[in-house]
Amino acid sequence: MSALDEIKKQVTSNKVVLYMKGSPDFPQCGFSANAVNILRECGVNQLFTVNVLENPEIRQGIKEYASWPTIPQLYINGEFVGGSDIMTEMYQSGELKKMLQG
Repeated sequence: MSALDEIKKQVTSNKVVLYMKGSPDFPQCGFSANAVNILRECGVNQLFTVNVLENPEIRQGIKEYASWPTIPQLYINGEFVGGSDIMTEMYQSGELKKMLQG
């Protein structure tokens, strides 16, 4: 299975997927830590995470999959939402919580 096939399977078989550096308990960058904190504040209990530092093919593939150059990347119901800055804006406006409840 190619990295892009694996990514597609991950984002379509899980409601909320976060590609990040590190893990939710031990994020390896401030942007990933911010993303996890926002999702926790929104009440997300079922979070599928992928540590891109463990797999260079996924790390590069996820950038191609969404045509988005940075990590973290959030997917909800198979759709790309955005990175840390977009998540922050959507959280502050209440839009992210609505999306997660849908």
